[in-house]
Amino acid sequence: MKIDTNAPLKAQKEILISGSIENVWAALTMIDRWAEWQPDVSSSMLDGKLEKGTVFRWKAKGLNITSVLQLLEPLQSIGWTGNSIGMKAVHIWSLEQRNDGTFVKTEESLSGWFPRILKLFDPEFLEKSLIASLQVLKSYVEEKYS
Repeated sequence: MKIDTNAPLKAQKEILISGSIENVWAALTMIDRWAEWQPDVSSSMLDGKLEKGTVFRWKAKGLNITSVLQLLEPLQSIGWTGNSIGMKAVHIWSLEQRNDGTFVKTEESLSGWFPRILKLFDPEFLEKSLIASLQVLKSYVEEKYS
């Protein structure tokens, strides 16, 4: 699975989290609980088991999003595609256990008419969004499991 390199908005960011890969994985994959720790997510519901092909519906920054799990390698990577009005997203998270914690890389692409307009007003939107997501994940894991 890869992001859309031709999308108007695409970004990749990374962070080191002082926590086990199991705890980081748990935070990312408990989709039904995202709203408990992600301020931009107001609701999230996985429609079945955590496996490739499963749909989940969520609301983030006021947008209703329908996503499908496309990549699931336990304790290594999770990725999905998502659709909202005027937009298609591809989002991938990759994890690597290191001596000093868990290295997390996330990459995303946004295509469609909405991202083209958004890019005109805020070309750094996706970079800022990924940095914020990584910071929230880091804070959550380090506070909850310390």
